[in-house]
Amino acid sequence: MALIKLPRAMLIDMDDTILSAYGRPEIAWNTIAAEFADELAPLPPAEVATALLASARQFWAAAEPIWRIKLGEARRLTVRGGFAMLAAAGHRALPDELADRIADRFTAYREEAMFVFPGAHEAIDAFKALGIKLALVTNGNADMQRAKVERFALGHRFDHIQIEGEHGFGKPEERAYLHAMEALGVTAPDTWMIGDNLEWEVVAPQRLGIYAIWMDVHGVGLPPESTVRPDRIIRSLTDLLPAAQG
Repeated sequence: MALIKLPRAMLIDMDDTILSAYGRPEIAWNTIAAEFADELAPLPPAEVATALLASARQFWAAAEPIWRIKLGEARRLTVRGGFAMLAAAGHRALPDELADRIADRFTAYREEAMFVFPGAHEAIDAFKALGIKLALVTNGNADMQRAKVERFALGHRFDHIQIEGEHGFGKPEERAYLHAMEALGVTAPDTWMIGDNLEWEVVAPQRLGIYAIWMDVHGVGLPPESTVRPDRIIRSLTDLLPAAQG
């Protein structure tokens, strides 16, 4: 691949771009369902996990942005929805109290399992050393996302930290990108957006003229039916370093 000249600024997503956070939910749901196997019996944990994953995907496909701010409550609703699916399929009704404990355990498990992707800190530091202006642009609850910024030593690495719950707006709203660029003193032709969400980090930024890089950390490729065309696809922020060194 030909080396691409680096931009004046980068807007970088946090979850599943810098941090392993919410990817591969099927693994997490199976793990949690197995922990509650005795209380779910005679339902097999794998069948419960499948229902919970389906409920979660259905919920988030239609969810209003406010639910990103109320993530714990949203997960309780998705588990209850999964239980309702199982009951509708003829299985025994499972109590809301159990649904809430499973949802809360899922939230705790996700927090426990988070880590910085290998090389992410080093890549960000290298960009900063080259004089590239950096903004962390993340959706979600203010307290939860700010805690990640602190826990994973991200604050000092960025010139601008933009959290949806703190600013009152988030991706894919145009003002989320415009505000971040204004904070850095740059315009769209000067800017790259990097992240794992095709709508938030590719489609919306491209409409503004931002160069959009999709993070495909697990190497699964674009969905077969997708019409989205990222300007570049990477598996790690370190993939951008050869360009930095060129």
